Amino acid sequence: MLTVVESCRISPPPATVGNRSLPLTFFDNMFLLHFPINQLFFYEFPHSKPHFMQTIVPNLKQSLSITLQHFFPFTSNLIAFPSNHHSRKPEIRYVEGDSVRFTLAECDLDFKDLTGYHPRACHKFYQLVPSLGCAVKGSEFLSIPLFAVQVTLFENSGVSIGITNHHVLCDASTKYDFLKAWTSIARHGTDGLLLAGQSLPVFDRLVQYPESLDKMFVNQPGVETLNLEYQPPELIATELPALGYVSSFSIACAYVWSCIAKSRVEIEKLDSQDELERFVCLANFRSRMDPPLPPTYFGNCVGPCVAISKSTLLAGNKGFLIAVESLGNAISKTVKNSDGVLKEAELWFEMMFKLPAKIPAKIGVAGTPKVKIYDVDFGWGKPTKYETISIDCNGSISVNASRDSSEDLEIGLSLPAKQMDAFIDIFNKGLENSFS
Repeated sequence: MLTVVESCRISPPPATVGNRSLPLTFFDNMFLLHFPINQLFFYEFPHSKPHFMQTIVPNLKQSLSITLQHFFPFTSNLIAFPSNHHSRKPEIRYVEGDSVRFTLAECDLDFKDLTGYHPRACHKFYQLVPSLGCAVKGSEFLSIPLFAVQVTLFENSGVSIGITNHHVLCDASTKYDFLKAWTSIARHGTDGLLLAGQSLPVFDRLVQYPESLDKMFVNQPGVETLNLEYQPPELIATELPALGYVSSFSIACAYVWSCIAKSRVEIEKLDSQDELERFVCLANFRSRMDPPLPPTYFGNCVGPCVAISKSTLLAGNKGFLIAVESLGNAISKTVKNSDGVLKEAELWFEMMFKLPAKIPAKIGVAGTPKVKIYDVDFGWGKPTKYETISIDCNGSISVNASRDSSEDLEIGLSLPAKQMDAFIDIFNKGLENSFS
């Protein structure tokens, strides 16, 4: 059971930001209709409620306020204009006094169960992440909240910090910069290290691209309503010696993709030889743009890599190899395009909006192992467990750097109970056969 203790709003310190707006690029516009991203960080915290309320909560609020001063879009709103205002593009807008919803709660669920690596019911986690709140419809535009925070105490056991954001706000790289800043300020009580480290976000819209790319995504119905030491397995090196792209990320994703396909075939008794599946992951384009963008460029700067294969092939004896080849080629085609990463950007619209109708079976990837998500330390140590809750609503998997090893990946997924049982059996047997 969850009990809300307090619901309040957190703003930047007064008169530190001023009224500001941030135009959206087509990288941002791609996610105008995307569902909110829900993430949960669990921390061991064997302390009482009074200690938590008197020491931890005030520091979290104060440090968040200071962080919002430097990352003002997190406390802003998405402004979307009616379809008859074609000349007005969506934007992120901050008005003095804008704030972030901050919820404080306590929960009596079993903390150890929630932070385990065994299958758990998804509904247990929903109450631990905040909602963004309702959009406000004005006479000239729609105002949509972009970010919210919920802190939940499991007395004498732990704490969870849940964050929800609209994907149009930023990608994983920018969000991690925000979290690093917040945790640094929480640990040290000042933004001195953030300022000294020259890691402040770059808000200048430096992306250069054809204007036609904006129109593809903005004019969609619904907008107004809204590892260096890694060595590939010998099997891969032997069977696919000419593959253009092999990494720990692509190998892990390919293996999970093939296992999910096998579990689907087993549970759903698929017999069609023509059913297709698509696997979608996002590549960070900051360093690949011409000219390159700074690492701290604020917003979205990612592009889709889409692999397509038949379900029956993925579920076959060579399903893993087929998945590796398909995914590797898709990533290589995107990030190693000799004509630049935006060469086929006009095809992204079809990939994201038209392809789903033709190929509904889809797996997406949330997160990236290049972001050290377990370094999000507010002063209580590393998170005990991290979860991407929003993968439950769209068939995605989460792929992140491991908590305790720089060479491992942590993968999360959400499946119906029967399919999850089948997946676990297929996944484990596949590993046993590979390393026996």
